[in-house]
Amino acid sequence: MITRPEPDCHELTQQLNAAGINAIAQPLLTIKAGNDLPDLINQLKKLKTDDFLIVISVHAVNLAHNYLMSQDVCWPKNVHYIAVGHKTATTLQRVTGQKVISPQTRCDSEGLLALPELANVTDRQILILRGNGGRELIHQTLTERNAKVSYCETYQRTWLALNGEALCRTWQAQNVSTLVVTSGEQLAYLTHLVPKQYLTWFFQCHLFVPSQRIANQAKNLGYKNFSTVGSASNKALFTFLSKIGSMG
Repeated sequence: MITRPEPDCHELTQQLNAAGINAIAQPLLTIKAGNDLPDLINQLKKLKTDDFLIVISVHAVNLAHNYLMSQDVCWPKNVHYIAVGHKTATTLQRVTGQKVISPQTRCDSEGLLALPELANVTDRQILILRGNGGRELIHQTLTERNAKVSYCETYQRTWLALNGEALCRTWQAQNVSTLVVTSGEQLAYLTHLVPKQYLTWFFQCHLFVPSQRIANQAKNLGYKNFSTVGSASNKALFTFLSKIGSMG
């Protein structure tokens, strides 16, 4: 069961089914424009040469870019662009025309913070484009490194109103035994959806998550079987799940 937002959940589900691995899509949220978009241009103007612009996800890129284009404003050319994952980096590079730095192996907050470019950021301004909440570790750590860090909420996650009991009956009927969850917020919401009488079964499902941080969260929630993929991209998830599927 793939829980990430549309359209990624349906794309990955179709890929897996085409490869002979039974998969179903179950998005938990929708994406819409963030509350801070009207202030994005003002925040970008505050960035000086050699400051940093960190972008959390493809959603953050797309919503920000669409807004800037609607206002006939270009992305700044004098700052360092950094993205958490490879897909986000590729998308950001395409819309800005600028070089984008991203972690090569560990595509998460910890991997980003390990980049040498962020080792010495004293008095540098850093703007983080994100959704409504999340990535506090990046803000906290860079602030501790004496950077001047601010957020811009370019997109907003809205949780879908779902009937947990009805869904659990459906998932059991579909023999769901594997879960793909790509954020800590999604994992918490999914777990909250499941009624108490289904938790023993649900916690036995094999959970695939992108990072050790979310794996630790899963363990604390009560999940028994989990694997860390190392990335939240569909490409990495498909490769990882394909190997597991061929072994099965």
